[in-house]
Amino acid sequence: MRVAILGLGSVGRGVASMLARKGLGITVTGIADSKSGISDPAGIDVAAVLEKKAKTGLCGDQAVTARTIAEGGEYDVLVEVTPTDVETGEPALTHIRAALSMGRHVVTSNKGPMALHFRELTALAEEHGVQLRYEATVCGAIPIIQTLQHGLAGNTVHAIYGVMNGTCNYILTRMADEGLTYDQALAEARELGYAEADPTFDVKGIDTALKLVILANTIWNNGVTLKDVECTGIDLLTAEALTLAGSQNSTIRLIGEVVPEKRLLRVSPRILPKKHPLVVRDTLNAVTVVTDMAGAITEVGKGAGSVETASAVIGDLLFIKNCHVTGH
Repeated sequence: MRVAILGLGSVGRGVASMLARKGLGITVTGIADSKSGISDPAGIDVAAVLEKKAKTGLCGDQAVTARTIAEGGEYDVLVEVTPTDVETGEPALTHIRAALSMGRHVVTSNKGPMALHFRELTALAEEHGVQLRYEATVCGAIPIIQTLQHGLAGNTVHAIYGVMNGTCNYILTRMADEGLTYDQALAEARELGYAEADPTFDVKGIDTALKLVILANTIWNNGVTLKDVECTGIDLLTAEALTLAGSQNSTIRLIGEVVPEKRLLRVSPRILPKKHPLVVRDTLNAVTVVTDMAGAITEVGKGAGSVETASAVIGDLLFIKNCHVTGH
């Protein structure tokens, strides 16, 4: 099976390096970063490309772009892992539309296009008889989409609750453990690489809200968007609030929850008993799915990271390779 990788940031490098290391019967025929690209139908020396990227900042020829590879490259699956734009979904949206319209499968970690155009993109994939897989858009290494689509097939899903942002969870863990202020815990998260220079996307709850939208559309195909999510972040929480919760053998976590029967789609800090299944530590994520037959099932794992997110992308690639692509 031939794949083209668009985006060579943390996730893209993780995917490329794991494919180079593990093989898995997958040939990389195209790679592009934001400034350059390389395409070879016979297969690319991925290790050499990663080495060049580390030394020069470029992965290939500056005349080759992500869009030219998406629209003209020889591949069976497009791996779209460019940075998320929550306003437009671009440039990933254009890349995904192009690949699906040409009858190519797509695997993406990009929350923007999936949250903004879920119905359009899934309909486009169905129209052309190809797969659009997006496990890596929600909770990193936790296989929550596979669980919902396959493991819990036949169940009626009543609700989903979860800790879906590792940055916020780390900040809240440190505030509770050490009595740090929000600003102190955020500064520590930045030093350790858990928080971006501009943490707004995470601490305002936007990242969690995007994941809720994707999960809600995956299960109920209800067409909800980011505007439908009631969203409160953690940036106004005080150390005193964490201390008070601790005095009651409880703590605070940023919880995303969707309960269609109650028309509830919300992200907010919640007080939970310390032994609650969703009270996980540091950068871990945890998601509980409430169903009619299986009851409540909680999955816990790393919600971010280069190799951890690559795990989700590669799982989707192998699903497509085993079920939908033959002859390569």
